[in-house]
Amino acid sequence: MLAPPTGGQSFFVFGPRGTGKTTWLKQRFPEALYLDLLDHALYLELLARPERLRELIPPRHGDWIVLDEVQRVPLVLNEVHRLIEADGRRFILTGSSARSLRRRGVNLLGGRARILRMYPLTAAEAGSDFSLERALVRGQLPSVYRQPDPERYLASYVESYLRQEVIEEGRTRNLAAFSRFLESASFSQAAPLNVAEVAREVGVDRKTAAGYFDLLEDLLIAARVPVFTRRAKRRMTTHPKFFFFDAGVYRTIRPRGPLDRPEEIDGAALETLVHQELRAHIAYRSLDLDLFTWRTASGAEVDFVAYGGGGVFAFEVKRSRRVRPADLRGLAQLRSDYPMARCVLLYGGDRREYRGDIEIVPVAEALADPGALLQAAA
Repeated sequence: MLAPPTGGQSFFVFGPRGTGKTTWLKQRFPEALYLDLLDHALYLELLARPERLRELIPPRHGDWIVLDEVQRVPLVLNEVHRLIEADGRRFILTGSSARSLRRRGVNLLGGRARILRMYPLTAAEAGSDFSLERALVRGQLPSVYRQPDPERYLASYVESYLRQEVIEEGRTRNLAAFSRFLESASFSQAAPLNVAEVAREVGVDRKTAAGYFDLLEDLLIAARVPVFTRRAKRRMTTHPKFFFFDAGVYRTIRPRGPLDRPEEIDGAALETLVHQELRAHIAYRSLDLDLFTWRTASGAEVDFVAYGGGGVFAFEVKRSRRVRPADLRGLAQLRSDYPMARCVLLYGGDRREYRGDIEIVPVAEALADPGALLQAAA
């Protein structure tokens, strides 16, 4: 679970809308002054005069000040900076993208504020409410758990949130092409990304498609997982793997028809769920690890490699309840190149097993405690 920084330093919390940033802050900082830039009147007021921020804070207010959705009025950060320096104010600033602000050349407080990231709920955060089968269909956005009609909520989320964010970013005026792009990108979920191929399917040039992918990453709606090439002993591919940030959002965007095999969509959803958990766990525990994929030019692959000062950890994800020899080949090849790696196959069964140096772990068990797998093997 995300923990606030110690020491009373101002900080940012970035994450897609719907991941629970405001709810978390109100639980952790109930005495804070909240200023929500989704409030249209406040938005227009600070857009016209960012320096008005000082006048909205009571003189004797000694607690935190939360500025929600700060990316809507980026220039207000200059005033925040001044209030921190001159008045000793403490701010918590939320938004949907640090990269988006940086692209605009906006002041991120010159290192005076830490940056935290929030992800969809982890299985541990959901606790007894977590269901693997439900998470594969509906994802792990906190609001999904409270909705009487989760599918309708997700459809509305994709339609209104994504369109609104794209319009506010102002980086594309062709929403029809962007909508086609979203659908086309969903076919690349949990797979090596070929930008040129997506561009052809959408009917735009490669530069435009690449810009769309950058936009998704800027807004934290998607992520590209690079190929692990550190001291590679084989010829590696260069295409990263692509993921929408949440399994439910992915399934909502992904078109389905009679030619689609359910196991393909289910497999991508499961890998997405593992991706969500690994990213959140690494970030929340401040682990010295980065996430990669591994794929050789000859086609051997491993879904995820976590690498850094914390060690080397390799994970292959399979939906099936039975383990076939072919399922272990990528892990076996990776371990022959990196003998220090802890190699784990996550599968749909319910029994932990071992095949030589490869651990076989039920995916439900792994999701309940991913930290146990991000430790050096005993």
